[in-house]
Amino acid sequence: MYDIIYIGGGLNYAGAIVAAKNGKKVALIEKDMQELGGVCLHKGCIPSKMFLHYANVAYESKSDVFNGEVTLAMKTLFEKKTALIDNALAAITKQCSHVDLIEGEAKLKEPHKVEVNGDVLEAEYIVMGTGSHSFVPEGIEYNAKDIIVSDEVLMLQELPKKIAIYGVGAIGLEMASFFATAGIEVTVLNHSDKVLKRAHPLIQKEIKTQLEKIGVTILENHAIKTAKSTKKGVHITFEDKSSIYMPLLLVAAGRRPNVDFVTCKDIKIEKGIVTDRFFETTLAKHYAIGDCNAKLQLAHAARAEVLHVTEKIVGKNPRPVNLDHVIKFIHTLPMSYAAVGTTDTEQSSVVPLSHFPYASYNHATQGMMISYADKDGFITGAEILAPNAEELAAIVGMSLAGEMDVAQAKRTIFGHPTFSEALERTFFKL
Repeated sequence: MYDIIYIGGGLNYAGAIVAAKNGKKVALIEKDMQELGGVCLHKGCIPSKMFLHYANVAYESKSDVFNGEVTLAMKTLFEKKTALIDNALAAITKQCSHVDLIEGEAKLKEPHKVEVNGDVLEAEYIVMGTGSHSFVPEGIEYNAKDIIVSDEVLMLQELPKKIAIYGVGAIGLEMASFFATAGIEVTVLNHSDKVLKRAHPLIQKEIKTQLEKIGVTILENHAIKTAKSTKKGVHITFEDKSSIYMPLLLVAAGRRPNVDFVTCKDIKIEKGIVTDRFFETTLAKHYAIGDCNAKLQLAHAARAEVLHVTEKIVGKNPRPVNLDHVIKFIHTLPMSYAAVGTTDTEQSSVVPLSHFPYASYNHATQGMMISYADKDGFITGAEILAPNAEELAAIVGMSLAGEMDVAQAKRTIFGHPTFSEALERTFFKL
């Protein structure tokens, strides 16, 4: 009998560690302990940002102030990535020394009982954090060889001569940036006619321009009907009956919550596991955090959710997590996009980065800062297109957490020359 059973070894492990430190008897079930830490660590945001970092160095080296040519040594990069992940896995495993780590496929068939490896474990509380999996649309014959998803793209030890990428979400745009800045011919297949549909129209325009400038070809309104491997390459046919051949197709059409392990009728499932604002499911003392609850597919959101749930269970009465305050970003190159808070408010101000000399040698003259405020003068959010936009958005994230109004924001003196001073200007324009 456990106090808490955590199902899924992604960011769930952070909650398990805290619970154990607070004296709870804790088990964490993960189907593959070599994947402890989750998709983000092993096949997602950690390796992808590492790849993008080095690809950006190669891109910067093409400036006319440098002599010679720099190319990515993919085998070496792969080895460095593997070493980084191995070290992180060892550190996480060590932190879980007071948690019972159980490898196996969990099944939740009835309240408070989890079946794994033929045994039934019981706990007062169940916390589900089983993540998500890549979605492959009907008609695409995924084979993990020349038709791949994100799981395989970060395992490549050689760069392809060219690649097609289906999808314009975070994975699609980030990998388009990686391959293009690494010197690879990239074609992005977009089923619609917009990139970043929820972003400000000015940012939509500039992110598309940036992708094209680094060499990405974007085919709009090109929904894939079928894709299959042939001797000539991947044969991709579109709904308008046109077709192309590509040596490699990365399917980046989004991710779907992992919910098949739940067969307990008391737990409601729609797009994901249904929860309230405290991440409790329709069955008391059973929680769902991270991708599997279909609220936000972000590792830092999952961590915040599981820590909130764990602190509630151990009696610390935490403040609710406001998911609107979670920073969302896409690490494109050379500028990335970030957003935080709400952007459908009464006031907004736009400051182009072209006004700042600092932008000229950072490939950022087409970037911008946009701040938003409500009718009472309180900051409600921001959108940023700039190098390391995700770091800059943290300034606004703290403003939201501190319920800062525009008058208070104006008192902050930002450094010069920096991109943050453009954010300062937006506050003065509100």
